[in-house]
Amino acid sequence: MITRKRRTKIVATLGPASETPEILEEMIRAGVNVVRLNFSHGTAEDHRKRAEMVRAAADKVGVTVGILADMQGPKIRVGRFVHGATMLCPGQKFIIDIDLDLEAGNDERVGITYKELINDVEPGARLLLNDGLIVMDVDEIVGSEIRCTVILGGELSNNKGINRAGGGLSAAALTDKDKEDIQTACAIGVDYIAISFPRDGADIEYARKLVRAAGGHAGIVAKVERAEAVDNLDSILEASDVVMVARGDLGVEIGDAAVPPVQKRILRKAPKFNCPVIVATQMMESMCENPVPTRAEVNDVANAVIDGTDAVMLSGESAAGKYPVEAVKAMDRTCLETERHRVFPSQSTRDPRYPPHSVNECIARSVMDAARMMPIKAIVAFTQSGSTALYMSRHLGEVPIYALTPEHTTLGKVALYRNVTPIMLATQYSEATDAPRATDDAKALMLSHGIVEKEDLIAMTMGTPMGESGATNMMKIVRAGDHLAENE
Repeated sequence: MITRKRRTKIVATLGPASETPEILEEMIRAGVNVVRLNFSHGTAEDHRKRAEMVRAAADKVGVTVGILADMQGPKIRVGRFVHGATMLCPGQKFIIDIDLDLEAGNDERVGITYKELINDVEPGARLLLNDGLIVMDVDEIVGSEIRCTVILGGELSNNKGINRAGGGLSAAALTDKDKEDIQTACAIGVDYIAISFPRDGADIEYARKLVRAAGGHAGIVAKVERAEAVDNLDSILEASDVVMVARGDLGVEIGDAAVPPVQKRILRKAPKFNCPVIVATQMMESMCENPVPTRAEVNDVANAVIDGTDAVMLSGESAAGKYPVEAVKAMDRTCLETERHRVFPSQSTRDPRYPPHSVNECIARSVMDAARMMPIKAIVAFTQSGSTALYMSRHLGEVPIYALTPEHTTLGKVALYRNVTPIMLATQYSEATDAPRATDDAKALMLSHGIVEKEDLIAMTMGTPMGESGATNMMKIVRAGDHLAENE
């Protein structure tokens, strides 16, 4: 087992640059905690093989690595052009034609995959294409044609995305493809499933029903990338297991300048709902081509860490870039250095004014308070579901938390939580009388891996009787070496 000093977790997207066993193993050794499988590309068999490769590499390194399956969602795209692309100039008239064959685009018009667009726009609406690099305003709607004037021109090529500025598209969050992909993700046994373009908490709850119906136990990640999602942030945080600040499409919809305040707002609000946060998109984009990040990118990652994010994410940098391992290392050292300087605004992301939701959350809070007041070297949480470790991780504590669980489905989820290291329990404890044995086993484990010395204090939480989800009702502080000699 390898223990890591970094508290902020790293999510890395798998792709052509990183899907060999050798590169993947290097990335895990460099610090990857969760691997993202992008379901916008590849077949079900491709994803299955990648998941197997991730697990094999993690086993070889001796760590737990979570797997996140990212659904494509209702990505609205223009069709294809006969000549592959067209050049649009400011002031030019251009037509988006819902009845045009998707292969028949030309210099005057193009088809679109989302036929309902014609009902979602009106004269004066602004359309953003190719991630906002091309801008056009709707002049009028005639029959099947959305007639526009180009405001900001450029090359428009095959299958580029299209958004409406300010949101307002009625496309459902889950497409038929997503529903099939959820079945695949559940069969693979992923730890998290990310839902693209959710509008509100109802979209997340619907996704959860599909996951449970497919026999899956994955946590649901809400990707905040619609203007409507920002407006309905509380309901999304309430319904989600994790929220991702997906800054790419979000920036297209609400404008680049509005993204940083929204990111900070999400990071401030999420602890109220005990919801972990992933900050994503272009965090070290220049490393797609260069072996070192820019100073601005380092600052971007560091600011997310300072604000208390659980994880930072690599997208194209690790999926298709030239330096996937170097990108992980750069993110790792940035997180470590930022954490080392203790520049956090408070000791806890979980506002003490929010009362605990349950007994186990109350116990978790008490342990974190104790860890700030006493020289505790490690925190051990015996957990079935991972909830106690989650509650502990909401506090910006520096004492490392170790989540000991017999549940394979809990390991990968916990791998995403800030400052939590998952450890598989070889023994299943289930009786009240098992607590003393579990305590001694945990102390021996911590000592054997060099996490603590015999004179160090360990804070522990568990439930009695043991083995029940959500039953944590006890905390204790023990000295690592006490009573072990007589058992040796």
